[in-house]
Amino acid sequence: MPKFFFDKKDRSGGQICLHGEDEKHIKTVLRAKEGEELTLCDGEGMDYQCRISSLADGVQLEVLSQAPCETEPKTKITLYQGLPKADKMELIIQKCVELGVERIVAVSTERAIVKLDKKEGKKLERWQKIAEAAAKQSGRGKIPEIGGQVLKFKDAVAEAKGLDGAIIPYEREEKTGLREFVQSFEGESIGVFIGPEGGFAEEEIALAQENGITPITLGKRILRTETAGMTTTAILLYELD
Repeated sequence: MPKFFFDKKDRSGGQICLHGEDEKHIKTVLRAKEGEELTLCDGEGMDYQCRISSLADGVQLEVLSQAPCETEPKTKITLYQGLPKADKMELIIQKCVELGVERIVAVSTERAIVKLDKKEGKKLERWQKIAEAAAKQSGRGKIPEIGGQVLKFKDAVAEAKGLDGAIIPYEREEKTGLREFVQSFEGESIGVFIGPEGGFAEEEIALAQENGITPITLGKRILRTETAGMTTTAILLYELD
């Protein structure tokens, strides 16, 4: 059943009205008719079963029932992604949102080739739209936030100190794996640091360790930046949820 997110300002009592892209999708793509039912979500973990009451001015829907969304993981993962080349960030956002990340933050690192500069605002806006589309497609109960700005590595490290734990996959780490981290982890919020194509500089790893971030190994093979975040997210949510 199709699922759409709505803004609370679009609700009045037992009625919700959709406009814009959602209205267009419902009318022209789904070719929905009055009387058909849709699932709407408030973006805060609550789903609403609705019936289309009118298509005359926007899409008017009558709320039939509501219930907590059951698709949100209890483990809240913030992905700190080193800026990758080309369109890899879009793929990373799409797939990690599908998997269940809570938030994605783009990070500028020493070895990152990409520098957004003046394009940052437009890129962040596009990335947020990709996150929203992926949340709709996968039946999420919220739209993960794409950080409001690209953070410098040191600032991302400082922010992660507010989480219950954080890890940083590193190709030179040989002892601690995800299994060991999971077995000792207590809490709900985890930061995951993923490097760009060139990986992390040794100084960045040292700074991370100094601030309580645990270097881990993802195995004997070196994963691409677009693979590492998805893999880590999938394993963490499988083990902890």
